[in-house]
Amino acid sequence: MISLILAAALQAAPLAAVGAAAGPVVQPPKGFDAHVEQLRQKVGAPGLSIAIVDEGQTVLAKGWGVRRLGAPEKIDADTLFMTGSTGKAFTTAALATLVDAGKLSWDDKVADRLPGFQMYDPWVTREMTVRDLLVHRSGLGLGQGDLLFVPRSNIPRAEAVRRLRYLKPATSFRSGYAYDNVLYMVAGQLIEAVSGQTWEDYTREHVLVAAGMTGATTDGRRFQIANRAQPHARMDGGLRGAGTQEVLDERDELSTAAAPAGGMAVSANDMAKWLKLQLAHGALPDGKRLFSEAQHEAMWRPEVIQPLDKVPPGMEVTKPTYSLYALGWELQDYRGTQIVWHSGAVFGFKTVVVLIPSRNVGFSIELNSEDGELPRGLMNELLDHYLDLKPEPWTDRYIAYKKQLVAGALKSLGGVQAKPAGVGPSLPTAKYAGTYADPWYGDIAVTQGPDGLRIDFKSTPRMAGRLEHWQYDTFITRFDDKALEPAYVTFGLDADGGVERVTMKPVSPIADFSWDYQDLLFTPKAARP
Repeated sequence: MISLILAAALQAAPLAAVGAAAGPVVQPPKGFDAHVEQLRQKVGAPGLSIAIVDEGQTVLAKGWGVRRLGAPEKIDADTLFMTGSTGKAFTTAALATLVDAGKLSWDDKVADRLPGFQMYDPWVTREMTVRDLLVHRSGLGLGQGDLLFVPRSNIPRAEAVRRLRYLKPATSFRSGYAYDNVLYMVAGQLIEAVSGQTWEDYTREHVLVAAGMTGATTDGRRFQIANRAQPHARMDGGLRGAGTQEVLDERDELSTAAAPAGGMAVSANDMAKWLKLQLAHGALPDGKRLFSEAQHEAMWRPEVIQPLDKVPPGMEVTKPTYSLYALGWELQDYRGTQIVWHSGAVFGFKTVVVLIPSRNVGFSIELNSEDGELPRGLMNELLDHYLDLKPEPWTDRYIAYKKQLVAGALKSLGGVQAKPAGVGPSLPTAKYAGTYADPWYGDIAVTQGPDGLRIDFKSTPRMAGRLEHWQYDTFITRFDDKALEPAYVTFGLDADGGVERVTMKPVSPIADFSWDYQDLLFTPKAARP
C-alpha cells in the first residue's frame, strides 16, 4: 500500500497530462557541443551520445568521440550503445502490451502463468504477482543471484529461473526495497510463456518495431551492425575503476539470460523515439498506440519507497525529498520538480534516461565506458537548463568526488591487504582441492597444480585463476581475466580438519553489487583427496 508520505509527495509534484498546452521548444544550452567534448576529454571517456526531446521534437541527437579507442570511427546519432538497466522499462512495456491484449494482468500470480516458477518460500511463490517481479520488494538482497549471469554464464534463462528456489531471502516479502535483476529474468520467461515468443522476439516485434526503433536490438544481432560502440573500463590501477582506459571484449558480456533486465542496444536516434513515446503516454506519431493510457499510468504509478541515497559534498541541493520505484522506472524530485528516470550500467557502458513530465522534456546520455561521473553530471546540468535553474558545474563536482572515492578505496584496500596475519594455511594446499557446490550458482572446482591452487567457476565460462594465500584459511582469487572482480575465498574447516564450507566476498570495497560473492555458500560435492 502506498504510504501517506508517498501520497503527499505525489500531490506536491503531479505528473503532466498528455494534451497539456505546449510551450516553446527549448534548445540545448549555448555552447553545449563544445562543453560536452571538453568534459569527455577531461574524464578520458572514449565517447558518448546524447538525445534530447522537447515538446515532441528532437532538439539533439548527436555523438562525441570514438566507438573504440585506437580506431578512427566516430560516434554519431545512429551508434548503438548497450544501455543496461534502462532496458527494464522496455520489458515492462512489453508486458503492458500483453495486459492491453487481455492476455495478462499486473496482479496475476506468477505461479499461475509461468509453470514451474518457485521462490525459496512457498508462501512467496503462491503470492508473488507480475507487479511484484518489477518493483524490487521480493525479499531478496541487493543484487542477490546476479552471479547467475555476471559476468557471463552458460546457464540458459529457463534454468536460471528454476534456480531461484534456492535463493534464501534477506528480508520478508514486500517489507522493503532491494534492487535485483533476477526477477526481470523471470519477467522475460513469463512473456515467453504467455505469448509463445521469446522475450527477444516479442520485445523486438511489439515494442521496438512498433515504436519505429528499427536500429535497436534485444540480442546478438547488434554484432551484425558496424556502427556500434565498444565497451571500455579502467582495470590496471589497483581496482576496477582506476587506471588507464582499456577496450573490453564486446562478446564477453552479460549472459543473454539477463537480457530482460538490461540487454538492450539503442542509439541516440532511437532513444529520441523512446523518449517521445514515454512522454506521449504510449501514443505513436501515426495516432495509434503502443500501449494504452491505463498501462502508462500503471507503469508510472509508484509502488515502493526507496531509501534516499547520500549525495556528494557540495551537491546537497540536488538531494531528493522522496524516491520511489514504479514498474521499471524511478520517480523522485529534482530541486522541487518530479522526474521519471532510470540509470543503466553494463560492463563497459553507462546510461541514464530522464523524463521531466511537467516540461514535456526527455533526454538520454549513453557512454561507452564506466566513467559514471560524466552521465550523472551532465544529467544534472541538463535538468538545471530545462527547469530554468541557475547552472552549476555538476560534472566537475562529480569528477572530483569520483577521484576521492577511488583514492579512498585504494587506500582502504592497501591498508587491509598490507597487514594480513602471517598465519596459515591450516592444511597442506592439496587438502583444499575438490569440487564444491552452491545450490543456486552451481559448482566451483579447486585444483592443485604446479603453481599452487586454482579455482574455476564452472557456471561462468573463463572465470578461473590462481588462489593466492592471504591469511588463515582465506585466499584471494587472481583471475586469468583481469576484468573479473577478485574475491576473498575462505575455507571453513570441520573438527576433523576437513573443508566443510567455502564462503566468499569481494576484495574491492567499491565492487559493483552484482558481484554478490557474499551470497554464495559452497559445500563439498565429492570426496576430498
